[in-house]
Amino acid sequence: MTARRFVDGYLGYLLGQANHAVYKDFDREVRAAGLSSIEWRVLATLHDSVPLAVSQLALEVLSKQPTVTKLVQRMSEQGWLRLAVDPGDQRRTLVAITAAGQAMVKPLIDKAKQHEAQALRALSATETVALKKLLGKLA
Repeated sequence: MTARRFVDGYLGYLLGQANHAVYKDFDREVRAAGLSSIEWRVLATLHDSVPLAVSQLALEVLSKQPTVTKLVQRMSEQGWLRLAVDPGDQRRTLVAITAAGQAMVKPLIDKAKQHEAQALRALSATETVALKKLLGKLA
């Protein structure tokens, strides 16, 4: 009888493995579109969102605020994002996607949905809903 390894049942490891399995092929699509993975996450997060503060955006794209601050400035210069001072708090910058950013990310959103469906094909619809609900609880 083979002993079960710790990592085979460790949640962090399993989540990392699942993330890698789901994202590795799609990352090629992102790179082929001329985006880095973090640029993709920013555009995907903002594509159907109200403007977000840089601090909130950093949390949602899983990156540090200074990194996101520099990134959104660059993406703004490329015309993909619009930056504005938060009228409720002059110290905060709000970030919104532009029409050019939408045009850049829309084909990738469609491909991401197709890729997700392919990755989840082994699960039933009920299992898929349950998985997403449980992952949402953990997050």
